[in-house]
Amino acid sequence: MSETDQQSSCAGHASRRGAVEIRGLTKSFGAVSVLKGVDLRIAPGEFVTILGPSGCGKSTLMRIVAGLERQDGGEILIDGGSVDEMRPSARDIAMVFQSYALYPHLTVRENIAVPLRMRELSAVQRLPGARLLSASARRAVREADRAVRDVAALLKIEPLLDRKPGQLSGGQKQRVALGRAMVRKPRVFLMDEPLSNLDAELRVHMRAEIAQLHRSLGVTFIYVTHDQAEAMTMSDRVVVMMNGMPLQIAPPEEIYDDPADLAVARFVGSPRINVLDGRVQGGGIAAAGVVLPLATGLADGTSVQVAIRPNRATLDPAVAAPRVSGRLVHRENLGSDLFLYVATEGSAEPLIVRQDPGIAGRLAVGEAAEVGLPVEHVYVFDAEGRRIALLASDARRRAHG
Repeated sequence: MSETDQQSSCAGHASRRGAVEIRGLTKSFGAVSVLKGVDLRIAPGEFVTILGPSGCGKSTLMRIVAGLERQDGGEILIDGGSVDEMRPSARDIAMVFQSYALYPHLTVRENIAVPLRMRELSAVQRLPGARLLSASARRAVREADRAVRDVAALLKIEPLLDRKPGQLSGGQKQRVALGRAMVRKPRVFLMDEPLSNLDAELRVHMRAEIAQLHRSLGVTFIYVTHDQAEAMTMSDRVVVMMNGMPLQIAPPEEIYDDPADLAVARFVGSPRINVLDGRVQGGGIAAAGVVLPLATGLADGTSVQVAIRPNRATLDPAVAAPRVSGRLVHRENLGSDLFLYVATEGSAEPLIVRQDPGIAGRLAVGEAAEVGLPVEHVYVFDAEGRRIALLASDARRRAHG
């Protein structure tokens, strides 16, 4: 396919809208409530990832949008119109599954063409030889063949068109599954854990390919995963789901840097965020033997939790910060990164510090260590895990820290 043809194909996708609105969606299986009033608006052409652990309801939400499950309550609209009563095939949505769902007896060419044949040809016309009897059927077949070639060129799988799925690698199968979805030129792409069956190196490669594909097509993508790396690297916005409800909906940078809930802070970020139990004391927060000058306006004695990312904690004595005393219990040298685990009194888990090897490279396991907690990078949460807003004076100091 020429560059002009590819641009024309992409423009055909981009000209379609694909605004998705989910209003108050609920779903239960027996006594188990899986979705508890989900609200979400997705703009045309946006890449939104639904991120969460197994059992949080993300795949159920995806299947309801696709029409494969029926919700108990709420409404789904695409481009302003309700699709609740529409069959899956009528919603103008294409779904890519974790299992690829390719037909093993068909070639790649035939697998990609399946949606077009099902849409354009009658049951009789799909019978072997019957297409030769109808001019309209022959025309539909020619158009389908051209669409398959265009998609194959875009995905760079033309040499695979005459192979069968059993002759393909995992990455090649994933491209074929994407091609079968793309050939329909849907308003919305749904992807449910599409990379989970691939090895780590290929997942990284396919993440880049899917992100590039989205930019090329300009079509709405809704992507489901439990893998934070996929969510953070590909998405315009991330929906972090826990227990059937979105806890935060925001761009990836905001999810990481400004978590609205402790569960979000714990789930996103590797290695894990450091969390210490604290208590409001005299206008600050006492935690792990130090008092952090963070004013919450809460009464003295109120239990809170303070958290800081490993890349924000420090062992550098030149950084002015309250310091927690401890002892180094483990080192992880990953070449470009050095992670130090420091056990402290009053904390069940050691604090993790990502440190420049030049600063802490000679610190040995068993030696004393002082972990600095720069207060401008400390998050405060209440006992239920909700983010606590600091008083204005602290907010200004943090903003200019």
